Amino acid sequence: MKGLITKSTGSWYQVLESETGRFFEARIRGKFKLIKTRLTNPLAVGDHVEFSLEQDDVAWITKIEPRKNYLIRKSVNLSKESHIIASNIDVACFLFTLKHPETSLGFLDRFLACCEAYSIKPLILFNKMDVLSAEEKEIVGNIESLYQEIGYETMEISSYSRLNLDLMQDILKNKVSVFFGHSGSGKSTLVNALQPELNLKTSEISETHLKGKHTTTFAQMHFWNFGGSVIDTPGVREFAMIDVEKEEIQHYFPEIFNIGRNCKFHNCMHINEPKCAVLESLESGEIEESRYFTYLKLMEEAEENSAK
Repeated sequence: MKGLITKSTGSWYQVLESETGRFFEARIRGKFKLIKTRLTNPLAVGDHVEFSLEQDDVAWITKIEPRKNYLIRKSVNLSKESHIIASNIDVACFLFTLKHPETSLGFLDRFLACCEAYSIKPLILFNKMDVLSAEEKEIVGNIESLYQEIGYETMEISSYSRLNLDLMQDILKNKVSVFFGHSGSGKSTLVNALQPELNLKTSEISETHLKGKHTTTFAQMHFWNFGGSVIDTPGVREFAMIDVEKEEIQHYFPEIFNIGRNCKFHNCMHINEPKCAVLESLESGEIEESRYFTYLKLMEEAEENSAK
């Protein structure tokens, strides 16, 4: 039997059977756990699998189909290992909030680099526009222009004023989407605004730390009544890349890669080499400092990972 993983709690999975549309509680055979990898989870929501049924209608997953892509986060307690958040994604939506909570550009840049690395279409959503002052909206506009110039698609939204939600539905229709952002950035609220009957649990921002409380504790796929689905994920603190060489990192920053073609040396790493077009563009402000800093950080991590 063939199916789709629609929920993962860590020990159990929910599988949607392809032909009948029935849901089954599923487990995995031991051999999955023996695959040598730095990933903490062998299966993720969005995976297409084969499974067999036992007498008590418990499904045993026997095979996983090849993934077209996936996104990874660093494991919370195991720095050397990573965790697949979701797989087989058509569009990955990143919820950027200027405040309540504040989203760092570094976090956004890391997400975008991961999307580039694993061939996933990103969409940057500037959320909670209804709570921003005129001055703050101008700041968002400047950030938005920066990423549009690089070539990324962006949109200003609000779950409460319903700003651009109809346009979002058109983009997400008949696609597998996933929402990312810090806890408290409004992922579950946005899902509920797009389809109220899903009634996902949401939480208020913690006044003490101005950070969101984790409300989603495991990944789950929900199906839109307008077509397609969304994978709701726990708040991600940091995205990760595995099996990536440091020489490849520049490919995941479009503006660095394009300007880097003008460097004197074809193998320039854009760190301290002479006649480096990227360093010159950084000096002139053509390349954003925050983007370059994330580039260097990912280069360091790739080097550390290759040494393990």
